[in-house]
Amino acid sequence: MPVYAVINQRGSAYQKSLPLEGQVEWDAHASFMDALVEDGFVVLGGPLEGSDEVLLIVRASSPEEIASRFALDPWHQKGLLHIGRILPWTLRLGTLAA
Repeated sequence: MPVYAVINQRGSAYQKSLPLEGQVEWDAHASFMDALVEDGFVVLGGPLEGSDEVLLIVRASSPEEIASRFALDPWHQKGLLHIGRILPWTLRLGTLAA
């Protein structure tokens, strides 16, 4: 399955004065993301320190699949995050667990 780098950006509803765990719908978002990891869709992910971006490495059949799956995320629905870029990624060093 192809691998993509997905850059999510914090949206206008994200409150910078609060930690991640203090954002609206944190529990629902965390559960949603945990399920994507358990499903093997999200391989790696986390905020890019010093920026308003989050890097996710995902396995998906297409950018359209990525967009449709993240559209179900409570944070995407509420404007805390939105997809900034979806880029095909060729892993040349190291490995990702299958």
